Amino acid sequence: MSGAQTAAVALAQAIVALRATQNPDAASEARILLAAALGVERGQLVTSLDRVLNVTETGRYLQMIAARQNFQPISQILGRREFWSRRFVVTPDVLDPRPDSETLIAAALDDHFSRVLDLGTGSGALIVTLLAERAQATGLAVDISPAALHVAAQNAAKHGVSARLEFRESDWLAQVDGEFDLIICNPPYIDEAEWAELAPDVRDHEPKLALTPGRDGLQVYRALAGQLDAYLAPNGRVLFEIGYQQGAQVVALMQAQGWALPQLVKDINGHDRLVLLTKAK
Repeated sequence: MSGAQTAAVALAQAIVALRATQNPDAASEARILLAAALGVERGQLVTSLDRVLNVTETGRYLQMIAARQNFQPISQILGRREFWSRRFVVTPDVLDPRPDSETLIAAALDDHFSRVLDLGTGSGALIVTLLAERAQATGLAVDISPAALHVAAQNAAKHGVSARLEFRESDWLAQVDGEFDLIICNPPYIDEAEWAELAPDVRDHEPKLALTPGRDGLQVYRALAGQLDAYLAPNGRVLFEIGYQQGAQVVALMQAQGWALPQLVKDINGHDRLVLLTKAK
């Protein structure tokens, strides 16, 4: 891209640049980024293709395309991600909320809860969504990363739940007290072998601490399995997100720690996505 040019020409050049990185979604992503660079919704882009880009728009679009050529995730470039029909702030300090995690939201909303604990909250997308859906619920969100908690607090404010949500810096349960009738956790669970094979979009740009604990990926489940019962109210529930091949292993870990009848919950693609634990009265 050089000199004064129309949005259509800039788009065509951007598509070529992204295709050179073997990006299968080059055309779609180039359009998404162009709409953002122009400050218009994607649906309005078609009516903007004949306009001549100014210097600021050209520079912004060039910067975005260069970032994507370097495999930075679209959500980080845009600074946002849609999740459960809401828009969340996303930065390199937090995981990009995945559609797979909407399985946890659906499962949580299947039953009553009034007090929620989110372990390793990251962007806060999970607990903020739950509190936004249940106007009487309150929650505690913890994370070891102050930067992640800052992002989560922004998302809580954005969606009007700040007054009902406390944030606390904590290494898992270290700074947690009280009882909760819903505990949710999407822990790092990618094992060493899978980490080596991850796409650069994830491996090189998202926080490693939130993705993998190393070794077999099950360390967090082992660490928490024997502790959570003390924080769970009668008839309370725990929802752990898991890797789609980890269901049997996580269930076995929970049973070894005395949890009766852990249940596996499948995602929309039919893969094991959650382990559900229930505390008896």
